[in-house]
Amino acid sequence: MLSSILPVRALLLAIFMLMAGSGFLATLLSLRLNRAGYDTMLIGLVATAYFGGLVIGALRSASVVRRVGHIRAFAAFVALLSASTLGYALLVHPLLWAGLRLVDGLCVAGVFVCLESWLNDRADAATRGSVLAAYMVALYSGQALGQPLLVASGGLPAVPFELASILISLAIIPLCLTRSSAPVPAEASAFSIHTLFAASPLGVVGAVATGLMLGAFYGLAAVHVRRLGLDLTQTASFMMTVILGGVALQWPLGRLSDRYDRRQVIVLSFAATLGVSLALSMVMGGGPVLLALGAAFGGLSFALYPLCVAHCNDRLLAAERVAASGRLVLLYSIGAALGPICAAMVITVAGTGGLFLFIALCAGATLLFGLWRQAAMSPVPTTGQQDFQILPRTTPMASLLDPHTADGQGE
Repeated sequence: MLSSILPVRALLLAIFMLMAGSGFLATLLSLRLNRAGYDTMLIGLVATAYFGGLVIGALRSASVVRRVGHIRAFAAFVALLSASTLGYALLVHPLLWAGLRLVDGLCVAGVFVCLESWLNDRADAATRGSVLAAYMVALYSGQALGQPLLVASGGLPAVPFELASILISLAIIPLCLTRSSAPVPAEASAFSIHTLFAASPLGVVGAVATGLMLGAFYGLAAVHVRRLGLDLTQTASFMMTVILGGVALQWPLGRLSDRYDRRQVIVLSFAATLGVSLALSMVMGGGPVLLALGAAFGGLSFALYPLCVAHCNDRLLAAERVAASGRLVLLYSIGAALGPICAAMVITVAGTGGLFLFIALCAGATLLFGLWRQAAMSPVPTTGQQDFQILPRTTPMASLLDPHTADGQGE
């Protein structure tokens, strides 16, 4: 595996530093707005702006990369992301911050398009799985290890933003100094969402529902646990525990879905997410119980998206999988953009536990839909199922790293 990832080590280092610098910003911003006295709806609006920018950037940034090249585009996206990160320190206002988060989403999408298309170009059929695994490790470990920066202010409110900007800016260096030539990003072919839904209704609904759930979580979870009485250190630990829990359970659940009807594993995962979310909505303080439930929630909810992608791939031709996976990323991102606002409405009505009540509602509705689909359609034989592959929820370019979708392109 080491020989597979050495040629792309500069790319992996860049994504690690970017996620360490930017991965905790959603938590930090929601906490700052909550401390400033803004209501949950405005905090949800700021979170929604980021995912809206991510959707727009995923659709538009590839044209920028093709026009100026990978390294120049990457440097431009990172420079703008670093500048917008410093902009938060100027004034605490939800409308300003919503605009900056929109810019953040656009930039992060552009960065992912650069990195993922570059990784895809450097990987071949024999090394693609190893490269994808290393990419996921860099992505999630950077996001998890960046959470402790929440408590790095030392009494100076601007310090976390300054540290984030430094890490983001340093991410330019590995790519600017690499001797590896940059490719032209591939363009995913068009694929109708209606066609995708007809092929795999549960996969489509599951991807949207997962976006709603995780978008709401990333946007408002820190506010939720702070209102339970957790301090900044405990809040950072909770967020890090959820992310690391998400890494831990994806592979076991995926392998289980390879051995049995994948729909059953998806339905059971949504059922378990429903139960854990209801439990989290009733926890009224910190401690080991909250952390254990957080780890379980991360493990279950983070596995849902790659399970839904795998289920869609089971029902598609090899040549259709790249385009279909790109559509699923966009559907997930649209759900994630709507999640914070919808969850904020529930919190306004239901109070502190409203965040996880909303997540439980999404999981419960998808559970019922999955049970209906199991009754309405016969399963794909386990011998005909594609092997599960952990996938990031970033941009359509990520689908090109999946060995199973790549097969459809003859790579």
